[in-house]
Amino acid sequence: SALSHPCSLTQPVTPELLVSPSSQDGDLGSECPEDRGNWTGRLDFLLSCIGYCVGLGNVWRFPYRAYTNGGGAFLVPYFIMLAICGIPIFFMELSLGQFSSLGPLAVWKISPLFKGVGMGTILIVSLVAIYYNMIIAYVLFYLFASLTSDLPWQHCGNWWNTDLCLDHHIIKAGNATFPVNITNTVSPSEEYWSRYVLHIQGSSGIGDPGRIRWNLCLCLLLSWTIVYLCILKGVKSSGKVVYFTATFPYLILVMLLIRGVTLEGAWKGIRFYLTPQFDHLLSSKVWIEAALQIFYSLGVGFGGLLTFASYNTFHQNIYRDTFIVTLGNAITSILAGFAIFSVLGYMSQELGVPVNQVAKAGPGLAFVVYPQAMTMLPLSPFWSFLFFFMLLTLGLDSQFAFMETIVTAVTDEFPYYLRPKKASFSAVICVALFLMGLILTTEGGMYWLVLLDDYSAGFGLMVVVITTCLVVTRVYGMKRFCQDIHMMLGFKPGPYFRACWMILSPATMMARIWADLTSHPQALLVYNIIKYQPSEYGSYRFPAWAEILGILMGVLSCLMIPVGMVVAVLRKEGTLWERVQQASRPTMDWGPSLEENRTGMYVASLAGSQSPKPLMVHMRKYGGITSYENTAIEVDREMEEDEEEESMM
Repeated sequence: SALSHPCSLTQPVTPELLVSPSSQDGDLGSECPEDRGNWTGRLDFLLSCIGYCVGLGNVWRFPYRAYTNGGGAFLVPYFIMLAICGIPIFFMELSLGQFSSLGPLAVWKISPLFKGVGMGTILIVSLVAIYYNMIIAYVLFYLFASLTSDLPWQHCGNWWNTDLCLDHHIIKAGNATFPVNITNTVSPSEEYWSRYVLHIQGSSGIGDPGRIRWNLCLCLLLSWTIVYLCILKGVKSSGKVVYFTATFPYLILVMLLIRGVTLEGAWKGIRFYLTPQFDHLLSSKVWIEAALQIFYSLGVGFGGLLTFASYNTFHQNIYRDTFIVTLGNAITSILAGFAIFSVLGYMSQELGVPVNQVAKAGPGLAFVVYPQAMTMLPLSPFWSFLFFFMLLTLGLDSQFAFMETIVTAVTDEFPYYLRPKKASFSAVICVALFLMGLILTTEGGMYWLVLLDDYSAGFGLMVVVITTCLVVTRVYGMKRFCQDIHMMLGFKPGPYFRACWMILSPATMMARIWADLTSHPQALLVYNIIKYQPSEYGSYRFPAWAEILGILMGVLSCLMIPVGMVVAVLRKEGTLWERVQQASRPTMDWGPSLEENRTGMYVASLAGSQSPKPLMVHMRKYGGITSYENTAIEVDREMEEDEEEESMM
């Protein structure tokens, strides 16, 4: 049988228990494409998943979402949504990736009719990767600006400041003697961000981007260079970098947390963040916000989890990893809320204004409010540097995942041509995305970034995840999917996972889209599928053409699904219904990528295995019965029983 499979000539067969993760062979085929590679260390996969899931959103979106949606009461819908949508979809993605050892495009061998879902995923990830790296570029800009004895956004009186600028030291001194009216004033940190870093006064709106800001352009080039060097050797290099980028933010977060809670007035912010307002739970908006937070925070649907799991060994315990990562991510978000709001409480006390006047979300928090709070602390450049270094490490490992997803997806489609040239191909992708991101470095670049952030991964992402869920459970079949997991992990998913995959997860996501539709029944259908209100940045409202461009961006990823269906059907023969049936079945080579893992029904689909009792051949070839081969015998027996039942019917 060694002659029947050419890869066996080059590599001696080792029993499953003796195979180390890095020595396992990659793909199967008529010739041997270059080895796909695996994680080299035991913790590479787990830390990469943690690094990918714990990102900028945990720091700048979760705390703000919690306080606007009922404070401590928000944790109720948050954990319910985590249980219904987060954990089950997370586990499904990891299972698909680990079982097939394929990226988000090639994994659709499971049902080629729906390959468009994979194409939609790649489109969404590419758009997100373009603007996410721009945010990392802003972080680098502030990181370098913090390397000084006096932070540049500490005082007014610089060339970029206007007459409206008011220093917090003056406010504090004024409040002690006579109250200062701060209604029409601007903080130095806000003017530094908008007038110096962005130079947004040089642009009249999204249609007038203005000149390129060369300092931002160089920061963007630097961030793409860092990302490229870290993913140069695929998971072998990025898997080592995450030992630092996934763990170091926790160290800084704890330092910021301790510093925050020891500040005067910190309790005001924390009380503001956690005081439960249970009446909010009756509003559908709060539940939608909780679902969105889970979605973006865990990164389901972006293909990153599937990609990372595809580099695992076949029997890696992803069931345990799912709970470690999802619960760890939730705890990090809650901790970050304490770190942020304790500082906001101190700041509100210093300025003599309520907490809700200083609280912001997104870039406003990271680049305006928190830097301003840093200037009020002793050793302000040190704390500022630490904060931005934390944001840098949080952002980078999420960006590694986006890039690894794109590169893996395309190289798995063309393993013979691209896998040997993976480093060069990664460079081409990085350069292309850098060039596309140049518009974000212009004076009006922030408007484009807001547009991308609002539309690139909203509606399209939901459609991708719902479709994946329905295809795996309805088209491929829940029973077969559970048997695959049984073969891989040694046990079947329990009723909780099956109920979520079959009904609860898709129904919850559809309810979210339905709530979007019914929130504005009088408006355009498509418009409201996408989002609640038109995009805006500060007081600037986006023109209609920009909104339409955004909607097209969101819909394009969904259109990939019918396009993929048409292509798949055209490749088959027979009547239309026969073609659809053929295209929806898994391909012959679907299944585990390594020969020693292909037991049960999957043995018959390998070259040179025409034996009527494939499992016995498999055992003779690969040595004694391991616990996983016991599982394989059980799976075989179940399948034989299923076939008998079908023949009797």
